[in-house]
Amino acid sequence: MQKTDLESAVAPLHHIQKKSNFRLVIGNKNYSSWSMRPWLVMKSFGIPFEEIMILLDQPDTTQRITEYSLCGRVPVLLADELVIWDSLAICEYLAERFPLQNLWPENVAARATARSICAEMHSGFSQLRGAMPMNIKANFNGKGRNAGSQADIGRISEIWEECLATYGAHRFLFGDFSVADAFFAPVVMRFKTYGVSLAPALQAYCERIEAHPAVIAWVQQALAESDGLPKFDFP
Repeated sequence: MQKTDLESAVAPLHHIQKKSNFRLVIGNKNYSSWSMRPWLVMKSFGIPFEEIMILLDQPDTTQRITEYSLCGRVPVLLADELVIWDSLAICEYLAERFPLQNLWPENVAARATARSICAEMHSGFSQLRGAMPMNIKANFNGKGRNAGSQADIGRISEIWEECLATYGAHRFLFGDFSVADAFFAPVVMRFKTYGVSLAPALQAYCERIEAHPAVIAWVQQALAESDGLPKFDFP
């Protein structure tokens, strides 16, 4: 990343109204990888929104979420009278609303690849999710290893290597920060928590993600949370 301060790292606001009717419903920042994705996209591209936090795994969690969306899960984006649920649908909607922001890569081939890997991230890697749930505060170095999670780590490494070599120019997956990087940012959090060893180029990519201002902001707020989820806080 060539520039590190917040103003130069996020996209310009020339084509976005400062006042927004967007409200993003999310879960705990320490645990909710699905919430992290659209939050990072909106922060990174300077799309203003109001944040609505609902604590996960509480007796009233589902009831509170269904006040905004009948799907009963976060994240949910409220755009005026429109309700968009699911992290990928939210990002696609935002890309359509703000085409000049280039949330996806401009190049056709790169954009198709970015959408493919986001769809794979969205629907796959269940073994990694199950064995290594996101817990930013924790240090579970060496834990969560099984045949399934190792296979998922291998596949993610392949994706990153190919994208960085083909499109990334040693920066983000497709050069500039995009939806694709936001989708894999929770994986970077997992790899740090569970001490996953990576090739130098992939470790450098993780460090660039961690240094992105939007990611820094999310992590700082996650570390400040006081509400824990015991099922994810295993030793």
